[in-house]
Amino acid sequence: MYMDIQMSYIVAPCLGGLIGYITNDIAIRMLFHPHKAKYIMGWHVPFTPGIIPKEKGRIAEAIGGVISENLMNKEVLEKYLLSEDMIGKLRDAVMDFIDTQKRNRETVREFLRHYLSEEEIAAISNSINESITKQTYSKLSDSSVGDKVAHIAIDHLANKFSIDGAQELLSGISGAIGGIKGMAAGLFGGSIVAKFLGLLREPAEHFLAKHINDMLKNNGAEIVSNMIDGEVDSFLTTPVCKLLKGHDEQLNQAVNTTESIYRTVISEHLPRILESIDISKIVRERINEMDVKETEKLIFQVMDKELKAIVWLGALLGLIMGSLNTLFQVLQ
Repeated sequence: MYMDIQMSYIVAPCLGGLIGYITNDIAIRMLFHPHKAKYIMGWHVPFTPGIIPKEKGRIAEAIGGVISENLMNKEVLEKYLLSEDMIGKLRDAVMDFIDTQKRNRETVREFLRHYLSEEEIAAISNSINESITKQTYSKLSDSSVGDKVAHIAIDHLANKFSIDGAQELLSGISGAIGGIKGMAAGLFGGSIVAKFLGLLREPAEHFLAKHINDMLKNNGAEIVSNMIDGEVDSFLTTPVCKLLKGHDEQLNQAVNTTESIYRTVISEHLPRILESIDISKIVRERINEMDVKETEKLIFQVMDKELKAIVWLGALLGLIMGSLNTLFQVLQ
């Protein structure tokens, strides 16, 4: 009899603990199970599907709203992205990149191949060529270009040759422009050479300017394009380290410029970026796309210890309630 009473003092608390453990474990499992509604002869079984499968859409909507409005809103992201720590990381990353490229022996073309296809590099080269050629040819097609070049060329020739060689020079030029030779034939007396050069200068400049303008009109675009092609090709075959050598001041300025652009983008365009991204929609759609099994696995990975603690807390509460119940019986 005494032993039976003693056992009842032990069994009741243990039974309470066991019940608490089992009920909490079942409650947690009912969050996810069953995954679909169950029916018995057309009658819907209560509490099916589980709470999370049943309310998945509403939960996704709520989580998406909380994240976009409270955790990843404009103020929070801007404060983080413009923090001194983040700016320091940005500057360090840019400086590390520049230091690496200072030792980079790859050509510019080889460097670009890490980020662009050969077709894209060719397209960019052609675009640069066409743009510069168009602008340059537009300026060269101005008729004053030929006049200026001719004037400079004649000045250069006049200064290059001495008075003693003037007759030979004039003979060559007069043979090319025709008609002047006859006029120049009797002018070569030492004192009148200067006057003759003055008479010859204007038709020579006119003749040279006309030919330059005609050449630019007919072949200018092709000439400029070939020159630009050569410069672009030379640039693409230059080693990156050689291209950057001796430009430390400009490279340091590039770090400051990058920081300035980054600050401007974050300060002025972050709201628009967030609107276009729509974090709430992304979170909502991602949760809805996840299978219930995948969601369950994810939650247990994150909160396994906490959920187990809840189960054991149920056992502890059951044990306490069983002990209290036994105590009340004893007091009675």
